[in-house]
Amino acid sequence: MLHGLVAELARRAQIPMPRVYIVESEAPNAFATGRNPAHGAVAVTSGLLRILDRDELAAVIAHELGHIKNRDTLLSAVAATVAGAITMLAEMAQWALMFGGHGVGASGGDDEEESGVAGLVGGLFMIMLAPIAATLIQLAISRTREFIADAAGARVVGDPLALASALRRLERWSARLPMAVNPSTAHMYIVNPFHGSTIASLFRTHPPTEQRIARLEQLAFGQRRSALGAWSI
Repeated sequence: MLHGLVAELARRAQIPMPRVYIVESEAPNAFATGRNPAHGAVAVTSGLLRILDRDELAAVIAHELGHIKNRDTLLSAVAATVAGAITMLAEMAQWALMFGGHGVGASGGDDEEESGVAGLVGGLFMIMLAPIAATLIQLAISRTREFIADAAGARVVGDPLALASALRRLERWSARLPMAVNPSTAHMYIVNPFHGSTIASLFRTHPPTEQRIARLEQLAFGQRRSALGAWSI
C-alpha cells in the first residue's frame, strides 16, 4: 500500500519514484532525503502508518516529495557548510586576536590605547555573534523550506486540509512521544521530533505547527473561492 501510494504521488509530482523505507518507531514522523529527485528517498515511521488515515498519509508523503523535488536536502547541506565555515573563520579570528598582539608603542597616548581596546572589544563581539548569526540563517532557511514543502504537498494531493489535519495529529503525538534521533537530523522530519524540549523557539528547526496549519487553511480557502468563482461564471 505504501509503495503504491508513493508511486502515485511521485507521478503527480512529476519526479522519479523515490526509495521507500519504514522506520520501526512508535513516534509518528516522516522525512525525505536525496541530493536531487533522481536519488530521493522517503521514510515513514511505523507509528505514522498506525495513526494516520490514507488521505493524511498521502498528504504527508506529498510534503516529503516536495522536499525532494525542490532539492531541499542539497540546500540544507550548503547552508550547513556555509554556517560551519563562518564559525571556523570566527574561531580563527579569535585566536588571531589572542596571539596577534595589541601593544601600544612608546609614543602612544591614551587615545591610542582606548582605540586599541575598543577595536579588541568590537572584534570579540563580532566573533561571538558571527556563529550565532550563521546558525539563525541556517534555521531560517530550514523553516522557510517547510512552508514551501507544505504548499507543494497540498498542490500534489489537491487538499490542503488533509495535510493540516495530519500536522495537527502529529503535533499532539510528538508532545506525548518524542522521537530519539540525532539532533543534527531534526530539521529533516515533518514535525520537530524534540517537541517539548527547552530549546528556545528562536532556534527551532521547524516553524510553529500552528502557523503551518493556518497557512494551509488559507490555501484551502483560496481554492474554494477560486472554484466558486469559476462555477458562477
